[in-house]
Parts: sequence; C-alpha cells; structure tokens
Amino acid sequence: MVLIENGRVAGHAFLAGMYEDDYFPDHVVDKGRLILLRLCGRIEAERPVGLPALYALTHAATEEFNALDEEFCAAGSEIETCAREMIAEDFWFVAEAYGFTDADHEELIATRDW
Repeated sequence: MVLIENGRVAGHAFLAGMYEDDYFPDHVVDKGRLILLRLCGRIEAERPVGLPALYALTHAATEEFNALDEEFCAAGSEIETCAREMIAEDFWFVAEAYGFTDADHEELIATRDW
C-alpha cells in the first residue's frame, strides 16, 4: 500500500463511479486505483517542479492504464467513454490536489490509447 501524506488525496475515493458500475470488474478497477495512488506517492516523493516534470509522472501512470485496458478486456469490459472520463477526472484531481491548477487536462493523459 502507498502511504499518502496529502490528506485531501488520502480521503479521495478514486474511480468511485467505476466501482458503482457492474460493467467494470472491481478487481481490475482496484489495479487502476493503485496506479493513481502510486502516482500520488511519486509526486510526494519526487516533488516535481513545473508542469513538464508532472507530465512525465502522469504519462508514466497513463501508460500503466494503457496496459490495464487489456485486463479490462479479458474480464469482459474495457476503458470506454465513461471510464475514460472518470480516469481523466481523477488525473485532474491529483494535479489540482498537488497544486498544479494550471495543468492541461488533456496533456495529463496525453499518452493514453483508450
């Protein structure tokens, strides 16, 4: 488990909408939640200065979601429109929670293939 110091992030229900929808298997959504928590842990550990440094971290996490889409498909699901929006919203939440309020929503997840 990732230890998160940011209280706002620690109390956030990542991917809540995906957990509420039976189309998305919880065991795979759990992996997506962990990707986001690891991203937060990296932000806290590395303390990125500036948007390019943040984007490097979010792009790496997005690549993990790219790989996770295969697991969704294998479980009879996929990262489709609703899931894309929920994942993107949580990436934006992370950026904002760590003070990157000027981050570009699309650039945060620019490396996505979902």
